[in-house]
Amino acid sequence: MNIENLWSTLLNVALLERYAPRFIDGLLVTGKLVAISFSLGALLGLLIALGRLSTYRWVRGFTGVYVYFFRGSPLLVQLFMLYYGLGSFKGFWQEVGLWWFFRDAWLCTLLAFTLNTAAYQAEIMRGALTAIAPGQREASQTLGLSRWTTLRKVILPQSLLVAIGPLGNELVLMIKASSIASLVTIYDLMGVTKLAFSRTFDFQIYLWAAVLYLVIVEVVRRALKRLERSLSKHIG
Repeated sequence: MNIENLWSTLLNVALLERYAPRFIDGLLVTGKLVAISFSLGALLGLLIALGRLSTYRWVRGFTGVYVYFFRGSPLLVQLFMLYYGLGSFKGFWQEVGLWWFFRDAWLCTLLAFTLNTAAYQAEIMRGALTAIAPGQREASQTLGLSRWTTLRKVILPQSLLVAIGPLGNELVLMIKASSIASLVTIYDLMGVTKLAFSRTFDFQIYLWAAVLYLVIVEVVRRALKRLERSLSKHIG
């Protein structure tokens, strides 16, 4: 097989023209799913991180169990528990008015991803918060700043700089893990890929998907590096 034949095998122009719009749609679904769940997970993760540092034992215990469960069990299992497990109680959810949520694969996937990434982001933020020197809190108290003002104006900005790298890694892992959404009938990038392959049986379909995932990850990685440098200039 010469180079020309190999190239034509790897790049079927007719096939690309046929499925390119579907791949773009799947890419947008993946981006939307990851962006929303990561953002919601960041908010929930911060609350859990603060709970892990709480002076109340029951709060530390509850948030500790949450983190242990969602970090210790596979995301796929959590997704199936929500969509197929809780979704099997149709009568109950209809009575309480939540069947519209648990019958929707998109919403269940969004919830599963949010709960999962929140556990990982909570530990990242907890580590970042504890990395700030205690003397800064004491200095804030001396200046008469409230605990909320100290957290918002002093601790969180510095913690964000410490956490930006690990949070970026978590985002990249989420992008790659998002492919499991296709297992609950979500037509994300992987869902579209599986659909196209089932109709064509052409292996290059998966090659395109792999390239697109690599491009997404690289774009995100570079953007986070620039953000980290920018924050270092303003905070440092």
